[in-house]
Amino acid sequence: MSTLHRLVFCMLFCVSAGTIGSASAAEPPPRTLSVSGEGEIRAAPDQSSLSAGVTTGAATAAQALAANSRAMNAVFATLKKLGIPDKDIQTSNFSLSPQYQVCKPGATCPQRIVGYQVSNNVNVTVENLDKTGPVLDALVSSGSNQIGDIGFSIHDTSALLKQAREAAVKDAIDRGQTYARAAGVTLGPILLIQEGGGDYQPRPMNKVMAMMASAPPIAGGEQSISANVTITWAIQ
Repeated sequence: MSTLHRLVFCMLFCVSAGTIGSASAAEPPPRTLSVSGEGEIRAAPDQSSLSAGVTTGAATAAQALAANSRAMNAVFATLKKLGIPDKDIQTSNFSLSPQYQVCKPGATCPQRIVGYQVSNNVNVTVENLDKTGPVLDALVSSGSNQIGDIGFSIHDTSALLKQAREAAVKDAIDRGQTYARAAGVTLGPILLIQEGGGDYQPRPMNKVMAMMASAPPIAGGEQSISANVTITWAIQ
């Protein structure tokens, strides 16, 4: 065997031996236990949101716009009188559409514009839940003929979400300890904590309630704020 061949053989043998040695020395992957926990906090809402507006019709677009503007100005004035700040009033929809002649069933008639309809709506946030009923009553009294769904929400959920996260961690730890005892293992150090996200859904209320008698009673019920977390332990 030539000197070059012996050198190549030696290099290949050394590399193979080192690889085998490294593989045999590698530690097995750690045993782990991953458990998810959930936390939920319920609280009463402190504000409501609703949509209100005016739909008007007239023979001309200008007349329909003028009538709608007068009615909406009365709506805005009512909201301000009730102490609703400008930041809590937002136009959500404005439309001007022609109205066409309606033919009798079975009859044929030319398509002809007979008038115009204007619709203007606003979204309103009522920060004091007790004012929701009076606001609805005042809006209808001031000329609003379009009342949308009512929703309830919590203005600031940060403190409640913190409580839900703490409850989720405690729940995960409790479950982890239960599973470890059942499996006959011991929990080691925590390797990973991963948040799965929180959930908060404001509650809507059907608009039929909004069109009841003056100043209808409003019940906000409770809102749910939830969080979930996954904790991974090393186990022995």
